[in-house]
Amino acid sequence: MPNFQDRYISNLTKETYALILAGGKGSRLHELTDWRAKPAVYFGGKFRLIDFPLSNCVNSGIRRIGIATQYKSHSLIRHVNRGWGHFKKELGESVEILPASQRCGDAWYCGTADAVFQNIDIIRHELPKYVMILSGDHVYRMDYGALIAQHVENNADMTVCCIELPVEEAANTFGVMKVDDNNRVIAFEEKPEKPAATPHNPLKCLASMGNYIFNTEFLFEQLEKDAKNKCSGRDFGHDIIPSLIKEHEVFAFPFKDPVSDKQPYWRDVGTIDSFWEANMDLVTPTPQLDLYDKSWPIWTYQEQLPPAKFIFNDDDRRGTAIDSTVSAGCVISGAIVKNSLLFSNVHLHSYSKIEESVVLPNANIGRNCLIKKAIIDRGCEVPEGLSIGVDHQQDISNGFRISAKGIVLVTRDMLIALANKPSPQVIEHTSVINIRESA
Repeated sequence: MPNFQDRYISNLTKETYALILAGGKGSRLHELTDWRAKPAVYFGGKFRLIDFPLSNCVNSGIRRIGIATQYKSHSLIRHVNRGWGHFKKELGESVEILPASQRCGDAWYCGTADAVFQNIDIIRHELPKYVMILSGDHVYRMDYGALIAQHVENNADMTVCCIELPVEEAANTFGVMKVDDNNRVIAFEEKPEKPAATPHNPLKCLASMGNYIFNTEFLFEQLEKDAKNKCSGRDFGHDIIPSLIKEHEVFAFPFKDPVSDKQPYWRDVGTIDSFWEANMDLVTPTPQLDLYDKSWPIWTYQEQLPPAKFIFNDDDRRGTAIDSTVSAGCVISGAIVKNSLLFSNVHLHSYSKIEESVVLPNANIGRNCLIKKAIIDRGCEVPEGLSIGVDHQQDISNGFRISAKGIVLVTRDMLIALANKPSPQVIEHTSVINIRESA
């Protein structure tokens, strides 16, 4: 029989409604989010970012989930419908899309708090005792049951999930909080220039993960109060949290492994560099984020595809992948892949070499290409003989984006523009896709 603690947490998760905020533009990802919302960005060979909070909810026993969408949401909605549309409402479970639909006036979602406020009637219909607000674009595995249990045991009005980060990493990027010895929040700043350090480590600070849990009626009261404040930015970090600290019970929940007490893997893949680095983390022999752990699977939608294929075994061309992740449907045809991650249906042609790169689905890499430290977007047709990431001056001339750390981003639009201007690196009559594929 399940023990009392397991049963207790199980009951708490059943009384919780999760709302995932998935309307973000992700402007720091530049062209990667030109045609898709940030939570719809690909990750890890076959996933989308939205799959991580969704899988965490399901694995934690939270099966009433709403997804608030807004910015260029078509590919996100399509993915959720295909991969998460099998839940049965009659069994008390559902994953529902909540698009911005002007439910409370003429405005679309005007901030994170407003996205929740505009869906109060939908949440109230579910009759939850607790509401969990989750960011839709972070990579991590977490049992939310422990978070809810601590929230209840603290008799808290609101609990903020947080993570320790280096002070310089959090500066101007994350909400940062101060806590007392009982983890009660005593101060909060949204994206401060000089984050307050933790008492035990002057180099670290407590940063908000953008995940919150509220008592339902308390949340509604605060959102309705905020909606009447004409000076509010309708944001949890800027407005809601600072307004609650003095008069209400707001606690921090440090994200740590319950066994080792160490901080688990968590990444905000909000920039080109962090996106590349997080994907590169996965091709190491023993990655911190273990996607092969069957005890906490990451669920997703994936096409039924044939297995990856490696062909040719000649001395001058041999289909090879070393320290790499290669997804279904890929064909490595006399090419070499090293320390790279290939999504589904990638085709690499003879004599090409890919190193330390992330190649998104349906990309086609022509013969004699050399690609280093690059991100190749979905559906790219890389012409024969093109070098990427070898000479950054040439990359800039070709119209590619170079990140702060030297990662090269290549998209279909960039390759189409390159094909339409004279270039010594592009052979004549190269076939380039002119019809935009799905994002």
